[in-house]
Amino acid sequence: MSANLEVFIEINASPMQVWDVVSDLKRMPQWSPQAKKVIVRGGPLKLGSAMINFNRRDVRFWATRSRIVAFDPGKRIAWEMKENHATWSFDLVSLDDNTRTRLVERRDVSAGVSKASRLLIDKFLGGEESFDKELTTGMRQTLQGIRTSVESGS
Repeated sequence: MSANLEVFIEINASPMQVWDVVSDLKRMPQWSPQAKKVIVRGGPLKLGSAMINFNRRDVRFWATRSRIVAFDPGKRIAWEMKENHATWSFDLVSLDDNTRTRLVERRDVSAGVSKASRLLIDKFLGGEESFDKELTTGMRQTLQGIRTSVESGS
């Protein structure tokens, strides 16, 4: 069974400065090694927004669908994947009188992962342990990319 995953990074910026970057999920391909395109459907991102995510690993491409399930500016954004029921999130924690932020990226699979998803991970993505390790590495890369974007003002 897949495990919950969590990584964090500290960023020299206020939670709202970090929020301005991480809440623009269309930018995810700039930071994530797997994300290649994110399409937000139905206007600006908000609670309930639907997204289509295009991902790539080596020569393998796949699309996923998700819905925003938490949208709390400056604090938390989360989206649930329809295909596997995983919930991904960014949580922002104010540090040092609001001049620094701890950004936590989390994959929560507490509700379980779909049978189809487990089968695809086992047959095409190297198995759950290998895939979870790759995801954790990718999450670290994502957070580093976000920190660079925030701290450079880009």
